[in-house]
Amino acid sequence: MSDQQTWPDDVLEQAAAWQATGRQVALATVVSTWGSSPRPVGSQLAVDAAGAFVGSVSGGCIEGAVVKEALEVINGGPPRVLDFGVSDNQAWEVGLACGGKVQVYIEPLE
Repeated sequence: MSDQQTWPDDVLEQAAAWQATGRQVALATVVSTWGSSPRPVGSQLAVDAAGAFVGSVSGGCIEGAVVKEALEVINGGPPRVLDFGVSDNQAWEVGLACGGKVQVYIEPLE
């Protein structure tokens, strides 16, 4: 499944549909932003155990890292907050050189 522009309710509906079929799911939510940020607070991305995802937390520039971390959460890792920003070397690696900061919280859906 590719990343699609969706409303938050669509993301939650898809996550619930995946869960209803027995798939494990993690939900990533933008919890804070500063400066230039591709997506506003409250934007969400749902990920299943196979790596399929729906929604957006960044317009594409950090989503690969978020999906990787979501898979770790699905596989028993603790919920976590990811920080991305221009002062962080990882920000350049994932393409967030726009002068902003983004925090994303990832949790398993149970």
